[in-house]
Amino acid sequence: MSDRTMARQVLLYIWFLSLSSALGQVSYSIHEEMAKGSLVGNIAQDLGLDLKRLKSGKARIYTGDSAEYIELNKERGVLLIKERIDREALCGQTTPCALHFQIILENPMEFFRVTIEITDINDNFPSFKKSTIIFRISESVILGSKFMLEPAIDLDVGINGLQSYTLKPTHNFNLKFKNQQGDGENVELVLQKPLDREKQHDIKLVLTAIDGGDPQLSGSIEIHITVLDANDNAPVFLQSIYKATVTENAPKDTIVSQVSATDADEGVNNKVEYSIANMQDDDQQLFEIDKDSGQVTAVGIIDFEKARNYELRVQASDHGGLTDSCKIIVDVIDINDNKPVINIMSKTNVIAENSASETVVTMINVQDLDSGENGKVQCSVNENIPFTLKSSNVNFFSLVTDGDLDRERESEYNISVTCADEGVPSLSSSVTLSLQISDVNDNVPVFDKSSYEASVQENNTPGLSIFTVRARDADFNQNARVSYILEDSSVNGVPVSSLVSVSADSGVIHAVRSFDYEQIKDFQFRVKAQDGGSPPLSSNVSVKIIIQDQNDNAPQVLYPVQSGASVVAEMVPRSADVGYLVTKVVAVDVDSGQNAWLSYKLQKATDRSLFEVGLQNGELRTVRQVTDKDAVKQRLTVVVEDNGQPSRSATVNVNVAVADSFPEEFTDFPHKDYNDNLTFYLVLALAVVSFLFIVSIIAILSVKCYRWRRERMFYKSGANLPVIPYYPPLYADVGGTGTLQHVYNYEVCRTTDSRKSDLKYGRPCSESFISLDSSGTQTLSHV
Repeated sequence: MSDRTMARQVLLYIWFLSLSSALGQVSYSIHEEMAKGSLVGNIAQDLGLDLKRLKSGKARIYTGDSAEYIELNKERGVLLIKERIDREALCGQTTPCALHFQIILENPMEFFRVTIEITDINDNFPSFKKSTIIFRISESVILGSKFMLEPAIDLDVGINGLQSYTLKPTHNFNLKFKNQQGDGENVELVLQKPLDREKQHDIKLVLTAIDGGDPQLSGSIEIHITVLDANDNAPVFLQSIYKATVTENAPKDTIVSQVSATDADEGVNNKVEYSIANMQDDDQQLFEIDKDSGQVTAVGIIDFEKARNYELRVQASDHGGLTDSCKIIVDVIDINDNKPVINIMSKTNVIAENSASETVVTMINVQDLDSGENGKVQCSVNENIPFTLKSSNVNFFSLVTDGDLDRERESEYNISVTCADEGVPSLSSSVTLSLQISDVNDNVPVFDKSSYEASVQENNTPGLSIFTVRARDADFNQNARVSYILEDSSVNGVPVSSLVSVSADSGVIHAVRSFDYEQIKDFQFRVKAQDGGSPPLSSNVSVKIIIQDQNDNAPQVLYPVQSGASVVAEMVPRSADVGYLVTKVVAVDVDSGQNAWLSYKLQKATDRSLFEVGLQNGELRTVRQVTDKDAVKQRLTVVVEDNGQPSRSATVNVNVAVADSFPEEFTDFPHKDYNDNLTFYLVLALAVVSFLFIVSIIAILSVKCYRWRRERMFYKSGANLPVIPYYPPLYADVGGTGTLQHVYNYEVCRTTDSRKSDLKYGRPCSESFISLDSSGTQTLSHV
């Protein structure tokens, strides 16, 4: 472990210790140098956790950037020694010495503090840095003179640390030993019997350092003393304690302090030399003293985080071997030279978009080795994101949700966490956390349109693809997989599933059977789009299918009626004028639109110069005056053709008799099974017509009476009731889609000879009843 890491552990110890009671941390105490695998404690029991929680929460130990000496056995819920622990390497002379780490749990995210105190065992001998201490002392030195000795070093602490010294032999000298808190160790050799160079010019002593462990350990050093001729006065420092300050990272050769000692002797015995007597190995690399001037300078890198102060023992010696000592206390001034260190304790890479507010995403520990304001850290995240940092404890932060998450709006966040200290100038560190937002099924499928309308030609092939409905789901993966379902309904009592089907995957609507425009012109149904989430979400849309007409029906001739039993002839008197209406060919086409627009053409005629047919109305008229030369029997063939593509047609034969007397002329027309008793049938027809007329009159009078009584009833009641007028049904297609574009009245004039007839064009009619006057004129509203 590096010195910097060790110093960091030591500096954080007091801070962690102060938080232990507030955080309810678990504490253990173990000896250093325990064997690997040794039991530390039952952490599951002490934290009140069961073993299932340790496993499901993926429990682990977090130590930051420190070495891991402890391991967690999740099967047993105990802490074990992972690596041998050397208390002296971990904490040095700092007491108490402790390891601090956290137990991290996930789902939900939690952490618990654990402190393990490392107690010392007596495993280090007291030792001296030098193998021999050499003094040159004048024989005239006075009794009670003190000579500072280099103290021994024992890396153990407490009772196991250095406790006492022994000196052998003690004929001329004895020891003075102080070990006071804040004053360090001070071992001095005190003269208690005068020296006599003539009797003994070299003296050898053995200094032994003894600790207080069990068993006791000790270390020794030899002291060689050379007795010199008389040197009456020892150097004397002006101050016994000097105080100085130095800024960390001070440049090399920065003057730290100046000490001064005087010697009352003269000549060579008056010259004083300075030296630092108690420097450790590290201190020797940091400070040095000019042996002649006593100026102390910094020669190494001063690091406040490693040591906040230094204590130097300076010795002044003259050439006669007499010495004096003083102490320099050097306080190090901290500067802001350490950036905050961001440690990710636990991190979640994926979070559901429906996570509750303040859900913990990441736990962060921030360390700044500086002190005071330089070590205070504030952390923040980038703006305009639904996350925030909450400080759970000093230098511990939790990144939590701070708003609604919507994967469809933002599927991934790169969260920048920046931590800055309060030093001048401020230092900062940052880390970027990537967080994926997982999808939940919170969006219903949405169709491209609010409703659909499509058309298909009649007589289509079963299985024909009509069109496609499409819905999109803003969710992801399975939650966005849309299936299409045809909702149950009926059209004219028939299940809609017998008309169309929808592909579950693609939304393509197919015709199940061939459509007939004359049976069904349009129909509606609903399609449901359902996603693959759990539970699934769905929406539906209305679809209207319009059947387009095809020209699949030929015109049908209603009049004149074509019958194989008899042939009906139209009479044209020879006195007829030009434009005389012979008859009207009436035809219908059950198709619609232009497929039902009919046109009439004269295909064949006995005499084309005598007749013409109206292109739009089918009226057969004379185009010239009838003459005696014209044939009595005229046979015309009229073609009725629709406007479809391709067009369809029908033909009708019209027999016309040109004569002054209808019976003689008409009887000459050839026909099959002509009945000579025509008069009988005509009389019978007249009787039937008369009967129908009487029935019609009675019906009209009944309706009139009923209406009159109802009006009287409403009038007498005085109630303001809405009166709904009665509109009899009309045969004609007043919408203009049928064959006849207008409604016509035709007056049929019949004579006593019913085989002769006139057809008279009348005015448009809105009545739906038949009237018959005494002259035998019958009005037909429309066919």
